[in-house]
Amino acid sequence: MVRILISGCCGHMGRVVADICAGTAGVEVVGGFDILGQSGGDFPVWSSPAACTAEADAVIDFSSPAALDGLLEFGVRRKIPLVLATTGYSAEQLAQIDEAAKSVPIFRSANMSLGVNVLLDLVRRAASILGESYDVEIVERHHNRKVDAPSGTALMIADAAASALPYEARYVYDRQSVRQKRDPHEIGISAVRGGNIVGDHEIIFAGRDEVIELKHSAMSREVFASGAVKAACFLSGVQEPGLYSMSDLVTNS
Repeated sequence: MVRILISGCCGHMGRVVADICAGTAGVEVVGGFDILGQSGGDFPVWSSPAACTAEADAVIDFSSPAALDGLLEFGVRRKIPLVLATTGYSAEQLAQIDEAAKSVPIFRSANMSLGVNVLLDLVRRAASILGESYDVEIVERHHNRKVDAPSGTALMIADAAASALPYEARYVYDRQSVRQKRDPHEIGISAVRGGNIVGDHEIIFAGRDEVIELKHSAMSREVFASGAVKAACFLSGVQEPGLYSMSDLVTNS
């Protein structure tokens, strides 16, 4: 039995993770963290990781970058692996995660969807083949409650394209204040916020007289929660500290 703690358990994604766990054989939610300390009904809830007394095999976090310090301290002190599915981390926080991963296994991905990770591979392949002859633009769409922009997934896609391009790409997020011809070495990233869009990501390779588009659409948040639970089960069997990603999960599935 894989014992899981949910950080942000009373939030929307926390509840979805709990539902996925309830329907997954061999998985049990043994508790959660929520800043309000509200009862989750089927499991105990603590107001912070430091107050938690439960034994667990992994923590799944879909809360906020503000929760990172407490989670890292908890994971390192208790030697409990962490699945970090939150986006919007600062460069300093990413460095903190790298440091903590020297002591405990940490699985971090801005997107827990298997489909998105297949998309990243396709983007790398397309960029390596199309090279300098095609402009690269990324458009991401999310619900009106999402606070970070662009999305972590859009940045993952941009990084995937940039890693395969024959030049050093420059990310451009806003052209409103700049009136000039598009630099061919740009990767444009645009964010749309509205309604209850779960998550759409479109990558455009625009060349002379033709356009190639790759797109991923998430139909529900369950796809992300399901991936996070799979990641927690994967980490429960990992012995070595380190930073793990979806590619590790796919390779070892």
